[in-house]
Amino acid sequence: METVWDWITLIGFAGLITLFLQRSSQEQPQDKLWQYAPPSIACAVANYLGNEGYAIAAVAVLAAAAYYVFRVLQPRIHL
Repeated sequence: METVWDWITLIGFAGLITLFLQRSSQEQPQDKLWQYAPPSIACAVANYLGNEGYAIAAVAVLAAAAYYVFRVLQPRIHL
C-alpha cells in the first residue's frame, strides 16, 4: 500500500465485496458470481496502469468499472 492507486482500487474492491456479501445473503440472490469478475479485474488493471504512470488510462478503466457496477449490478445507495 504505497501509492494512491493502491488505496483507490482497494476501496473500489472493498465496495464490490460489500455489495457481493449483501446480495449473497438474500434468499433469492439477483446476481451471479461471475458478474463481479469484470469490475474486480478492472480494479487490478487500473492499479497496475496507475502504478506504471498511465494515470489517464487508469482513470478510464476505473470509470468503466464504475459504469459497469451501476449499470449491471445496480446497487441501491441509501443516504
